[in-house]
Amino acid sequence: MLRKLNSLALLAACSVACAESPAPSEPAQPEEAYSLHAQATYVTQTHAAFGAAYSGVNSLRTIRETKDSLSATLFLAARLWSGAEFYADPEVIKGRGLSNVTGIAGFPNGDVARVGEGDWKFYHARIFLRQTWALGSEREAVAPDAHQLGGTQNTRRIVLTAGNFSAADLFDDNAYSHDPRTQFLNWSLMSNGAWDYPADARGYTYGAVLEWIEPDFALRGGLMMVPVNANQLPLDGRLSVAHGAVVEWEHAFALAGRPGKLRLLAYLNRANMGSYRAAIDSGAVPPDVTATRAGRNKYGFGANLEQQVTEDIGAFVRVGWNDGATETWCFTEIDQTASAGALIKGTTWGRSSDALGVAAVVNGLSSAHKNYLAAGGYGFMIGDGRLNYRREAIVEAFYSFNLVDKLALSLDYQRIQNPAYNADRGPVNVWSLRAHYEF
Repeated sequence: MLRKLNSLALLAACSVACAESPAPSEPAQPEEAYSLHAQATYVTQTHAAFGAAYSGVNSLRTIRETKDSLSATLFLAARLWSGAEFYADPEVIKGRGLSNVTGIAGFPNGDVARVGEGDWKFYHARIFLRQTWALGSEREAVAPDAHQLGGTQNTRRIVLTAGNFSAADLFDDNAYSHDPRTQFLNWSLMSNGAWDYPADARGYTYGAVLEWIEPDFALRGGLMMVPVNANQLPLDGRLSVAHGAVVEWEHAFALAGRPGKLRLLAYLNRANMGSYRAAIDSGAVPPDVTATRAGRNKYGFGANLEQQVTEDIGAFVRVGWNDGATETWCFTEIDQTASAGALIKGTTWGRSSDALGVAAVVNGLSSAHKNYLAAGGYGFMIGDGRLNYRREAIVEAFYSFNLVDKLALSLDYQRIQNPAYNADRGPVNVWSLRAHYEF
């Protein structure tokens, strides 16, 4: 009997101890020491013939036109010392945009640059170092992805990114409207069109960005190179006299239990830029903004909101403004912009890997910029020799069909009212077919 009581006591003690002990934790996300990802994107675009009262050097061609582009990128990454990660993206591209990427400020193909290549062109898109310093001990899982080694990271941290990258990698992000290879194709939907973000003609720059990241907010600022000449490839390494400075505040919140983010951005560019007003006042016919170049500043602001509506629907709104006094230097000729749209997963109709996107954007110019174009002036991207000014209005809709794992085919339609802000031209209907593969 005593032996039986001792056995029961031992069993009870074991039961209490087991009940008080925490359940075994899930295995942590393994820390990737290195990674390899890749993408390939093919886009073919066409527009039908459209009416125009006149055309200029930078006008979209009025005849039927079809252009193709193809890009392929390797995303290489490796962990170095504690908190340090190295990234390198060799890239190859071939193809040109419609009318050599002129005639529309909100250009319809975000995977093509103004330096279109008839033959294959190989270059490095990014080579940068990311150093992270922890501000606390709490960590969160990080899924493996391009520019993101799988594992865990501190929820509170300071991050320094330095080297060759795209400013749009770090600023003006949006879960539903940011990647032209998988989401909206239009330039003024992939980024804030009024942010003349520091970049060469392919969209990349050299510089450094410092971020302070907390669970509910982030503050980031950066200083980056701008081109020697407007929207060209060579970058000006003299940061003391030519640069792009950007600061952004990001706030994470929940609305009706659904996550959202608000980002507020401000920027200041310094470069050897021309003045639209000075070009008009010079008396030259037509005025030439490039003849008035001097060391000048360009500044602007942007707001960017994303909100999950349901598990399968996300919505976004962007607005932007810049002073519009100096010539556009890096991105595209937009001084004011407002856009809104939604991205919908195909779960409702049994296609959870498919996506439907619908968005609209309205772009505008400053008074000095539009007067310059009306007088017959040209920018690097738009200019019809005359101008009957109206805001450029664009509607874009696409459906992305997941063919097999990692391979998607998208049909995209864009209607562009008043291309290059000119009511005497268009409207233009642009149809696109996009194939995208990634791993």
